[in-house]
Amino acid sequence: MGNCASNDSGLSPEEKKRKELIEKQLKEDSKQIKLTTKILLLGTGESGKSTIAKQMKILHLEGFKEDEKTTFKANIFKNILDSMIQLIRGIQSDNELSKIDEEKKAFVDLFLDDGILREQTLTPSIITAIKELWSLEYVKEKLLNDGPLFQIIDSASYLFDNIDRIASPGYTPVDQDILRARAKTTGIAEINFDIGPQHFIMVDVGGQRSERRKWIHCFQEVNLIIFCCAISEFDQLLYEDRTANRMHESITLFREIITCNYFEKTGFVLFLNKHDIFKEKIKRKDLRNTFSDYSGGSDEKKATTFIENKFNEVNVNRKTLYTHSTIATDTENIRVVFNAIQQTALNKELDNFVSK
Repeated sequence: MGNCASNDSGLSPEEKKRKELIEKQLKEDSKQIKLTTKILLLGTGESGKSTIAKQMKILHLEGFKEDEKTTFKANIFKNILDSMIQLIRGIQSDNELSKIDEEKKAFVDLFLDDGILREQTLTPSIITAIKELWSLEYVKEKLLNDGPLFQIIDSASYLFDNIDRIASPGYTPVDQDILRARAKTTGIAEINFDIGPQHFIMVDVGGQRSERRKWIHCFQEVNLIIFCCAISEFDQLLYEDRTANRMHESITLFREIITCNYFEKTGFVLFLNKHDIFKEKIKRKDLRNTFSDYSGGSDEKKATTFIENKFNEVNVNRKTLYTHSTIATDTENIRVVFNAIQQTALNKELDNFVSK
């Protein structure tokens, strides 16, 4: 993994003293002096970019406003409904509906009827059907093993487990609900926040292929790129292209970005995201089906290192790359990781001051 510590060994005593004075002055005058760092979040669709941006609002702003919570509430309802539709229809496509108890047939039929596609909220009958179907071990196992093949979101089991709370009258999403809510990112979203003497501009862009042509509008004056790869999706296909492996796509995209002339002087951080899901999946799924040269079996550390090395291999210009295993839905994990990134960005700005 990358070491985010500052290296002052190449500075002369005079330069070190000057840097110390600048650091002291920045602390004293943090309200007057603001070092701006523009961060661009890049990666393929569903890699966790937008979740990282949400975490910044939780950690460094005042969280989510009531109107935002209302929007997320609608997204959460849609996520729950879509996930059960996809799951039941996936079971049907696998000719396994007979494995669901006959007494639950009416609930199954509800999600097979095309009328369900027009629903915009969780009606009492839908809530009952979801709870009854989710009580079956077969349905839970099917989601665990084949949910990714059916393009079901990672947070489906969390949402189903919390259906009683989410479906209760007067429900207001908590932070964890919002972090796990999914909506396709289109266009460009920007958030601004301060940490001490630093001002951050974080730009989130859509990761699906149709959205990437918009990225070039964000390439100017970028100080740092955080490239997100959903490490758990090594066995999954793109939503927009059912012939393309998500991990292969991520590595290919990373190579294009890190060798791009626009980013010759830009810092790079790689997030191997969704590591909690990867840790469990590697026990059940064989990484050799994605990379024939892998030989580490179900060992999580060996598999993580192997994938990290695949990204390093395409870093042909040998740019400095800081790599972190992340869980974007875990606020404390992102707090620790971003603190390291913040210090790296601050040291870079201080070095720029020293060299002037």
